[in-house]
Amino acid sequence: MGNRVSREDFEWVDTDEPHAQRRLEILAKYPEIKSLMKPDPNLIWIITAMVLTHIASFHLVKDLEWKWVLFWSFVFGSSINHSMTMAIHEISHNFPFGHYRALWNRWFGMFANLPFGIPYSVSYKMYHMDHHRYLGVDGIDVDAPSHFEGWFFCTPFRKLVWVVFQPLFIFLRPYFVSPKPVTSLETINIVAQITFNSMVYYVWGIKSLVYMLAASLFGLGLNPISGHLIADHYILLKGQDTTSYYGPLNFLMFNGGYHNEHHDFPSIPGSRLPQVRKIAAEYYDKLPHHSSWIKVLYDFVTDDTLSPYSRMKRPPKGNENLD
Repeated sequence: MGNRVSREDFEWVDTDEPHAQRRLEILAKYPEIKSLMKPDPNLIWIITAMVLTHIASFHLVKDLEWKWVLFWSFVFGSSINHSMTMAIHEISHNFPFGHYRALWNRWFGMFANLPFGIPYSVSYKMYHMDHHRYLGVDGIDVDAPSHFEGWFFCTPFRKLVWVVFQPLFIFLRPYFVSPKPVTSLETINIVAQITFNSMVYYVWGIKSLVYMLAASLFGLGLNPISGHLIADHYILLKGQDTTSYYGPLNFLMFNGGYHNEHHDFPSIPGSRLPQVRKIAAEYYDKLPHHSSWIKVLYDFVTDDTLSPYSRMKRPPKGNENLD
């Protein structure tokens, strides 16, 4: 197996995740934070502009040489597609239209999903809510890698392969670890995406279709922004299983780097998470945080003590509600 990592399994803990307790403490001390728990309608216009901009780029690359198709797919398409995944994350929390118009958010999520090329917005909503309710719980939180991933991707080269093809693991893992029945909305999401992909091919040709799909692979793989997929919950900084990042790339990520703040207050849109940190500074400033997502990727691949096993996992309690 080559240079095996020293960690033989996940870091098992028999404690509750820390966010619920910190949320109670902060709200007791700063009740004004509740005023931030409301929709952010600006997301409707921002996300719509992103979708239209990305679709316009399909037209611009249709006649380029293949090398430039792939170049712009990595340089531009991958960044906007990764940003789009964070837009879909915001939509999954019902931030654009609010909880009282939940179905509007599901339709809007399908719209935001279109230039990504892979239908996932509806299913992501279901699995992501489990990630918040049962952070790190084995067999339920599908954000955490499987035992096979931890066992096999254990050398620098294999970890690099894992990072490059992380989109495949992210999208396929739920169906192997904790599959849910396919819903009618998921079926609509799939049909809508296949129809859109077919239209891209019909209107602009194969180069635009490859550009779109390659942008998704690059965006969740080697794009520096994808460092957040590891930085958020991997134990690169010992003693905590959620870690924030406060650098400039948050501008492209709907403040997704404010990850402790997000898990503490998942009902607050990303645009207001800096206010949470400012109000409750004594809770967040003392927590270790990342300064570079590029460094996170580099350290993860090169450090022999790190692997997909570097996650805190909690055993199921048997009373989880997965509906």
